[in-house]
Amino acid sequence: MTMPKIKICGITNPIDALQAVDAGADALGFVFYKHSPRNVSPRVVKSIVADLPPFVLPVGVFVNETSGNVQRIMRECGLALAQIHGDESAAYCESLGRPVIRGISLRDRTTLVAMAEYKGRARVRGFVLDAVSDAAYGGTGNVADWTLAAEAARSFLCLLAGGLTPGNVREAVQRVRPYGVDVSSGVEAEPGKKDPVKVSAFIRAMRLHS
Repeated sequence: MTMPKIKICGITNPIDALQAVDAGADALGFVFYKHSPRNVSPRVVKSIVADLPPFVLPVGVFVNETSGNVQRIMRECGLALAQIHGDESAAYCESLGRPVIRGISLRDRTTLVAMAEYKGRARVRGFVLDAVSDAAYGGTGNVADWTLAAEAARSFLCLLAGGLTPGNVREAVQRVRPYGVDVSSGVEAEPGKKDPVKVSAFIRAMRLHS
């Protein structure tokens, strides 16, 4: 199995970004959702992205944002991919005119039926599988249903999220077999501030898995 890609999400400052890159992250996520403790301004993200190496993928995370704002922020910041994590429809994702990964809360097997609607859209390149939470759209630290995630990963290109930590990510990958993993709260010192020791330990655990 090829080693899954590693996305460190909820980056809010240049130091955390460069430490994640130095540790071996393949992608960085920037949250543009004002109700998130990891919310970051386009001005800051533009500066961070300008200093990233060329093969590190910058991803914008959006929740129920207007398509015009998503397009503007992605253009201004130099973002390569939009992660859509709210209540947006498949038609909305297609209308962005940009590559999209769709955040999905794994509630039950009916979720897999809903995913099929997005898969048929050319702009939707894959899915981020997250835990169900009625309190937030992501970054809760709740562990996703790995059994259901494994079923999804057999049919769709998926990044596994939801409660991943340096201590459980190897087991998660062995059970789910995802294309990649997406971690935020599991490598933080506090919401919005990464812990470089945890980030390094997380990525090291993934490298050992390979």
